[in-house]
Amino acid sequence: MSVQTVCLGWHWVPYRYSRTAEDVDGAPVKPFPPWLAEIGCLAVTDAYADAEAYAGGGGGNVCADAAAYCPDVALINYYDGEARMGMHADKDERSPAPVVSLSLGASCVFRFGNTRSRNRPWTDVELESGDLFVFGGASRLAYHGVIRTLAGTGDPAAGLPAGRLNITLRESGLG
Repeated sequence: MSVQTVCLGWHWVPYRYSRTAEDVDGAPVKPFPPWLAEIGCLAVTDAYADAEAYAGGGGGNVCADAAAYCPDVALINYYDGEARMGMHADKDERSPAPVVSLSLGASCVFRFGNTRSRNRPWTDVELESGDLFVFGGASRLAYHGVIRTLAGTGDPAAGLPAGRLNITLRESGLG
């Protein structure tokens, strides 16, 4: 992992969460803003509504509690032009709720894999600024990573001409 990370709500330390940034400066974690939770809730509701429509609306609700999605963690990762993130699964949360990923700035190649290992099969997807990616249900624990940032694809007006921000929203399942 070669990104720079800031956390809101809870601080992610590999394999667990903390209310202080103990591996950085020991400061309390900044609060998780309600407006960010609202974006996550809308994304999950829309994604699951689309999935249900895609499935033909065949009786069962794809995610009965999509409207109850309530993220309390944001990991904000900054990728400079050289940064990458290896294949990993977001499995440190106690909640099985979906993960919402928002991309801003330069485009990247996002690799979305399977739930068994970091190996194939996987699909490479180009994520552009403004793209939202929601993974939940059977795909919630899929391995994923950022293979590369695509130089020259960021809008200079966004203030990130050579890099990108990724905001990942999660439900920690912690009190």
